[in-house]
Amino acid sequence: MASQDWFDKDFYKVLGVDKSVSEADLKKTYRKLARTYHPDSNQGDAKAEAKFKEVSEAYSVLSDPEQRKEYDQIRAMGSGARFTAGDQPGGFEDVFSMFGQGRGARQAAPEDFDDIFSMFNQQQGGGFGSGRFGQPSGGFRGYGGPRRGADVTARTTIDFITATRGETITLQGEDGKPFKVKIPAGVADGQKIRLRGRGRPSPDGGESGDIVVQVAVRPHPVFTREGLNLRVTVPVTFTEAALGATIEVPTLGGDPVKLRVAPGTPSGRVLRVKGRGVQTGKGTGDLLAEVQVAVPSHLDEAAREALQRFHDLEPKENPRSDLMSKARG
Repeated sequence: MASQDWFDKDFYKVLGVDKSVSEADLKKTYRKLARTYHPDSNQGDAKAEAKFKEVSEAYSVLSDPEQRKEYDQIRAMGSGARFTAGDQPGGFEDVFSMFGQGRGARQAAPEDFDDIFSMFNQQQGGGFGSGRFGQPSGGFRGYGGPRRGADVTARTTIDFITATRGETITLQGEDGKPFKVKIPAGVADGQKIRLRGRGRPSPDGGESGDIVVQVAVRPHPVFTREGLNLRVTVPVTFTEAALGATIEVPTLGGDPVKLRVAPGTPSGRVLRVKGRGVQTGKGTGDLLAEVQVAVPSHLDEAAREALQRFHDLEPKENPRSDLMSKARG
């Protein structure tokens, strides 16, 4: 901070706040101004960039209790105060006495001047930005402004039903303290849930980081997910598929539903049950029941003879003829 700037610049006015403003209100006001004038949001706007630097400079001083106190003391000397050489009222003597540098004499030695400029990080032309009263090391292109805190990564594994219906669970943070996470209905395996502002704090008064929870979903023994739809494979007997039948199909966590299998249903055909999939605020999926013809592995003599008689009577069509034709091109 240049020496004369402490007298000339009204940081409270720059931020549009009263001198009695609380730390919380000061931070809230700064964040609003920083979002408005940030160079990323005002590409090529020199005035906005200059304003961003101005509010960041003001906040970097007023957000630090010690700097704010010393700034208020210097401003209290009066609006007409100046750093002037010589023996004039309101000159260097006032500043030295304020910070215990007067050494009881009105004529300051050369080293006295070095001391006061060193205090403000201005000795030998030192620039604003790295000293005690300079802007923080974070911010946009060195313009200042507090840095955002780091994100914290967490992992959790939930069961299939919890993932489809949603639930609030409790996890343990890296500091050992528990925290709650709301698992939304329909969360997918590998999806990440971000808890805003729950991560590590900023090192210089900015926004805290986030907690990023990566979710793993245990597979279900019966159901799989296809977006909001649930898929289940349903075995049927040869006679059920050939002659037709009404069968029961399970639903996730509910009573089974009845489905009609039409005569001549082939293996692999999908029957749809509306509204029995995953229910979320964005919509509800369906239950997709894929028919799979189950071939008996053991036949008694009577069943074998019956099948042989059917074989003798069934149409003499080759079900693979179309396949062979397509394969030959």
